[in-house]
Amino acid sequence: MTAQARPFLVFCLMSLLLQPQDAQDPEMVQYIFRRFQMLEQGLEKCRQDTRAYIQEFQEFSKKVSADLERCHLYKTEYKSEMHHLGGRVERAQREIDYLEYIRTSETCIEEDKMVMEKQIKDSEEEQKVRTLLNSSCDNMLTGIKSMKIVKTTKDTHGCWMKDISNNSTKIYFLSGSRNNTIWEFTNMKAFMEGKPTPRKLVLLLSWQGTGQVVYRGFLFFHNHGTPNEIIKYNLQKKSVEDRMLLPGSYGIPVYQHTPWTHIDLAVDEHGLWAIHREIDHLIITKIDPETMAVEHTWTSFCSNRDADAAFLLCGVLYVVYSRGRQSSRIINCVYDVLGTINKQDIPTLVFPKRQRVHSMIHYNPQEKQLYSWNDGSQIIYKLQTKRKQAGP
Repeated sequence: MTAQARPFLVFCLMSLLLQPQDAQDPEMVQYIFRRFQMLEQGLEKCRQDTRAYIQEFQEFSKKVSADLERCHLYKTEYKSEMHHLGGRVERAQREIDYLEYIRTSETCIEEDKMVMEKQIKDSEEEQKVRTLLNSSCDNMLTGIKSMKIVKTTKDTHGCWMKDISNNSTKIYFLSGSRNNTIWEFTNMKAFMEGKPTPRKLVLLLSWQGTGQVVYRGFLFFHNHGTPNEIIKYNLQKKSVEDRMLLPGSYGIPVYQHTPWTHIDLAVDEHGLWAIHREIDHLIITKIDPETMAVEHTWTSFCSNRDADAAFLLCGVLYVVYSRGRQSSRIINCVYDVLGTINKQDIPTLVFPKRQRVHSMIHYNPQEKQLYSWNDGSQIIYKLQTKRKQAGP
């Protein structure tokens, strides 16, 4: 409102608000004038505040517009970066796929190489075994046709045999599962009759179990007090010729029903063997009798549970089992180290019934007979054999 219009406005308002009789009252006029001044001041302050608010809003609007422009710019930049990053990810994925293809190809080549090397190794190992077992023996057991009780002694378990390698007629008698005395009889008749007096050999070491064998003039036995030491004893010189530690033997029973035997030595057409146990499976180890070195080891699928004894014939392991003390002894696990026996060709092999377990069973490859010890009786079993029929 301009300064010239203010008195006129005041006059008009006073004319309207005041009665004629009150128009001359100066105090009232002054009061009204002051009120109008206050009203003008309020209106001026409202105008100034409105102008300030408008200016502040304009500045805020400019700031928001600038921020929106920057956001749009950032959005454009981000979109460009994301597009660029997507391209890089795509290229990286193609490179990864290529590297994976190369790696897979190399792995396949490496696996093929390993398979080939294993096949070559297995072939060489098979050839080594066949060279090792170069005997022409190809027989397999088909039956136990008869038994003969040669003698009965007071000892419930022990070991007896001939020297398999030199056609000797001498009988060697080892009583008990822990002893150091050997009785040497001149022949079978002398053994049965006890005449003439046998030769007595006292060893400096004691044997463990009933798994001893006499081979090429030497007694091979498990040294008592050791988990796996085998002694080679010269019977003529009465001295220890050599000794070895049998790998994989831990001083545990080979068979469930003969817990005194921890290593069962055996001889067949191929030479000297050791039968021992790992967990519940029987292990077969071929030993060089000259050097006392391990030639080869096989892990059979035959269990030691319910087993009495075992023997080898032409490189084939035969394990004798029984369900109880009064039951028959049956060979129901056969393991061929060369894998040349057809499983369907293996017959049921039952021993003539006896009331006790076999303390030992040894095969004599020259006589084709089994020497065994059963409840104090020394028994010979005659065998039936035939040629192996190759199978898978």
